[in-house]
Amino acid sequence: MTNIVNNLGIIIYATLIYMTPLTYAALGSCFSEVSGVVNIGIEGMMTAGAFTGTVVAYFTGSPWIGFFCGGLAGMLFGALHAFATVKLGADQTISGTAINMLGPGIVIMLARVMFDSTDTIPLDSTMKIPRLFKGLFDTSTVFGRFLDNVFANYASTYLVFVAVIIVWFVFYKTRFGLRLRACGEHPQACETLGIDVIKMRFLCVSISGFLAGLGGACVTMAISNQFRPISIVGQGFIAIAAVIFGKFRPHGALLGCLLFGLCSGLKVVLGGSSGVNMQILSMIPYAVTVIVLILFVGSAHVPSANGKPFVRTK
Repeated sequence: MTNIVNNLGIIIYATLIYMTPLTYAALGSCFSEVSGVVNIGIEGMMTAGAFTGTVVAYFTGSPWIGFFCGGLAGMLFGALHAFATVKLGADQTISGTAINMLGPGIVIMLARVMFDSTDTIPLDSTMKIPRLFKGLFDTSTVFGRFLDNVFANYASTYLVFVAVIIVWFVFYKTRFGLRLRACGEHPQACETLGIDVIKMRFLCVSISGFLAGLGGACVTMAISNQFRPISIVGQGFIAIAAVIFGKFRPHGALLGCLLFGLCSGLKVVLGGSSGVNMQILSMIPYAVTVIVLILFVGSAHVPSANGKPFVRTK
């Protein structure tokens, strides 16, 4: 019974840890996709945020400044994607692919210049995102350890649940959200009503980059303590799969991220006790991603104008 409770606590802890960066990135993807711009460059934006957050936290000693700057780095790449696709009308898939190549390339170059390595210098505990309620529970008891695993989580995990509520409210309870969704469905009609579709889409793609950058910063400032070239591999695409699973809704994307986080949690527990090859266990999140795409991509309601460049009528 004790082992069951301990393993359950570890699974919940790992689920929450791994779903956090995915959820930030998925919320960002929702902004872009719902406004009508395909953004497969989420991974590149996460990579930029992961590197920048770690480096800024290292030099300033402040995890929160690093976390925010990680978001700004992602926003910079988001704005670049928006400029290419919204302003210039470039192919959105090709632009997103370019972002995924450009982001890692630039940050690895900067890492070599700054640290003479592709890895950044590890952060100490004071530079990482703090864990809330750490030490509040008596870990000498089984129930205390369970509560510590569940609630003594990183502050970024609590913030992401707040972010989901805020994004949901913005999407469905504000004029901005109504216009955002309209731009993804009927941009020409929006233009006749005086809504600046190009400005709206540019802003939404930039917000998408900011949130993806926060997600990347979570990986290197909470899950680990330094940036490495493999820190973000695949997570941006998993976040996009979660958005498809959630039918392009923020609360649905949260459920998708919890599912993928659970897969990672099971990988952690099984890797330590089952004796199954770790390479096989590491495939679980990606295998589930493929299955989710096969099962849900057809049933998801894609915004009518998603992926279609908007050309302003004269």
